[in-house]
Amino acid sequence: MQRTGKGGRSAAPLGAETDSDIVRYRTLLLEEIDLEELSALSETQRRARLERIVGHLLTREGPVLSTLEHSTLIRRIVDEALGLGVLEPLLADESITEIMVNGPADIWIERLGRLQRVETRFASEAQMYQTIDRIVSKVNRRIDESSPMVDARLPTGERVNIIVPPLSLSGPAMTIRRFPRAFTIDQLIGMGSLDEPVRDLLGAIVRARCNVIISGGTGSGKTTFLNALSGLIPDSERIITIEDAAELRLQQPHVVPLEARPPNVEGKGQVTIRDLVRNSLRMRPDRIIVGEVRGGETLDMLQAMNTGHEGSLATVHANSPIDAITRLETLASMTELGMAFDALRDQVNSAVDVMVHLNRYADGSRRLGEVAAVASERRQTFKLEPVARFQPDPLGPAREVTGAYVYQPLPSVLEARLVMAGERIPDVFLLNSDERVSGMGTRR
Repeated sequence: MQRTGKGGRSAAPLGAETDSDIVRYRTLLLEEIDLEELSALSETQRRARLERIVGHLLTREGPVLSTLEHSTLIRRIVDEALGLGVLEPLLADESITEIMVNGPADIWIERLGRLQRVETRFASEAQMYQTIDRIVSKVNRRIDESSPMVDARLPTGERVNIIVPPLSLSGPAMTIRRFPRAFTIDQLIGMGSLDEPVRDLLGAIVRARCNVIISGGTGSGKTTFLNALSGLIPDSERIITIEDAAELRLQQPHVVPLEARPPNVEGKGQVTIRDLVRNSLRMRPDRIIVGEVRGGETLDMLQAMNTGHEGSLATVHANSPIDAITRLETLASMTELGMAFDALRDQVNSAVDVMVHLNRYADGSRRLGEVAAVASERRQTFKLEPVARFQPDPLGPAREVTGAYVYQPLPSVLEARLVMAGERIPDVFLLNSDERVSGMGTRR
């Protein structure tokens, strides 16, 4: 479809002209607005004001457009002026959980656990760098050849990782991970992520102040599950949360969230997860929740669990429960103390009571894959006793994952601890129970 410009001139189709239009009208917009007046407005008021001004500019100087084309062009121009340009519509789509930009013309998204390429693109590499500069400037960081990697967080909570040449050989790359939506444990049951007996067992474990480690691969839902599991902590307790980027949204009334801080432009002012774990011990916590352990802070967390801060929770990247507990030992060794592995194994065996492992399946669904109790003691080789495991059915033509949870009796030590805490243990986890399997459907 051809469009007609002012004075009867013909105009190219919208998709072919919008990139140059945006540059031209953004320049005209800067000439029209009062920056001092604009700075006094809220974000919503600022956007509304710019949309009115751009609308007048298009009416006065722009081509003849349909109503849809007119509103689309206004939104793109304002997004370029205030937001993240072509990424704004993707950020506004709540079904998208991750945005991966592999260069100006190569953008992918994750929706419902599946990756797909989108037609959205930056007009040029310079435009992409402009968007990157807008992101890093808001967190007082810089990115260039001398500092080619940045982790940042958007004002709306999304985590952003940016890496540029010379480290990225194909040009600038940016990954935006949406702030995970807060689900309750019952909502996760409705989505098929676990079943009621497993929920009841985990509730008893949390209330009995067992130390729990949640493991899983990237994108398996560890933070989402940690947030849901923490909802089972009684409201009467004081909770300290420690994260690299604050994502947890606990509903209890007495929560103190702490967030690590990267170094500034001069390389100073860094506050690490380890610093925060150590400081949290002086804050009279009933529970310490660490978003993810990646290094030396693991030892500090284990020592806190062993010295009166029971009922703490944390997540760790791993492919299985046994890999996770072994990785805790390795991470705890990443300190200047140089502790022997036997001593570190003693710390892990004494501190961790239960491992909860999450899996991401072939259809994109995320489920609790296994709950295992730590059965090893002192400096023994790590031993886990699974008490609940999701057993998937063979994958059919529709590639939808179905299956059932298989239950095992609780180890005597864990059973005794729950009984001493006054917690009711679901029958399927008792030795004399005949019911051992719970059917599960799909989660989309």
